[in-house]
Amino acid sequence: MKYLDEYRDEELAQKLIKEIARIVTKPWVIMEVCGGQTHSIVKYGLDRMLPPEIELVHGPGCPVCVTSLEMIDKAHAIASREDVIFCSFGDMLRVPGSHSDLLVLKSRGADIRVVYSPIDCLKIAKANPGKKVVFFAIGFETTAPANAMSVWLAKQQGITNFSVLVSHVLVPPAMAAILQSPQNRVQAFLGPGHVCTVMGYNEYFPLASTFKVPIVITGFEPMDLLHGVLMTVKQLEEGRAEVENQYSRVVNEAGNRTAMDLVYKVFEVSDRKWRGIGSIPQSGYKLKSEFKDYDAELIFNVDKIDTQESSVCISGLVLQGVKKPQQCSAFGKQCTPEHPLGATMVSGEGACAAYYTYGRFLEKIEMAVPE
Repeated sequence: MKYLDEYRDEELAQKLIKEIARIVTKPWVIMEVCGGQTHSIVKYGLDRMLPPEIELVHGPGCPVCVTSLEMIDKAHAIASREDVIFCSFGDMLRVPGSHSDLLVLKSRGADIRVVYSPIDCLKIAKANPGKKVVFFAIGFETTAPANAMSVWLAKQQGITNFSVLVSHVLVPPAMAAILQSPQNRVQAFLGPGHVCTVMGYNEYFPLASTFKVPIVITGFEPMDLLHGVLMTVKQLEEGRAEVENQYSRVVNEAGNRTAMDLVYKVFEVSDRKWRGIGSIPQSGYKLKSEFKDYDAELIFNVDKIDTQESSVCISGLVLQGVKKPQQCSAFGKQCTPEHPLGATMVSGEGACAAYYTYGRFLEKIEMAVPE
C-alpha cells in the first residue's frame, strides 16, 4: 500500500540495522516515550533486531496507563450516580480502580457510554436535559485540543448540564522526572511524534541542554523507529545532545498554532499525579477559573478519595523504564488482559499489553519449565 509499505520495507530495515551496528561502540539505553511506539517495536521485534549494545526501554507514553488511580476512582464515584451519564473513550472502561472498573459499573446499571469524540457529549447533553453529562477528559497534549473545544462550545452554546473530569498530562515534565530519578538508566529519547504534531518540539530543547540527552522526535512505523534509533545512536557516539526531528513529514518545530491557542484558552498548567509514578509538578492541565462551571471535580465534590493500588503490580517501574513487563512476577499469570492488575495490561498502548499480545509472556513461561 503506497505511503505505508515503504515504511515497512525489509531491505531498508536491514540497511538501517547494519548502519546502527557499524557505528555503535558501547552500550546505550534509549527510551521510546510513546506507547504507540512501544507496540510497533514489540510487534515487529525491532528491539531484537538491534545490536546487543542497544537497549530500548519503555516510557510513560500511554495516557490510559498514567491516569492516576485517584482519578479513576473519582470517575467511578461520579459514574455511579443515578443522575449522571458518564462518557469516556472505550479504552478507559477496563482500567482497574481500587475496587472495580467502569465496565463493571455499567453492568450494574450505571449509564456509561463510549464516545469517539468529546463533542458527541454535547449532543447527549442536549438530548438529556434532566441528566448531568460528564466526559472523562484524559490524554497527553494530543487530545487536549478536542477536549478544550468541547468545553468552549458548551459555554458558547449555554449547555449547563455538561462537565469534564480533567486528567490531562504533559510529556516534557515526565521526561524530566525520569531523568532526575535516582533509578534512571535512560541516556536518550525517541520523542513522541503525535504529541509534537500538536505542540511542536520547542519544549524539548531545554531538556536536551539541561540533562545532556539526545531527543529525536520519531514516528511509529518500523522505518521511523529504526531511523530514529540510528539518529539517536549517532548523537550518543559523537557526544552530542540535541533535539532532532525524524518525523518531519508530520511534525514541525512550531506545532499546530490553532490547536495550541484553543488549549491555552481553556486550560492552564497544573501539578498532576501519574499512576505508578506519583505527583509531578506542572505536568498536567486543569480548567481555567472562567470555565469552573464545567469542572466535574468541583460539581460533584470528589476531592477526597481513598485509593488502594495492587501490591503486586510493578507498572510504575515499567512506565519509568526501570523494569520490563517480563520482570513482573504476575505478568502472564495473575495479570492478563482478561484479569489485569494494572493499566499497562489494559490499554492498547500499554507495554504489558504489547508484550502479552505478541506472545512474550509465553517465552517467560517456557523458560521457567525445567528441562
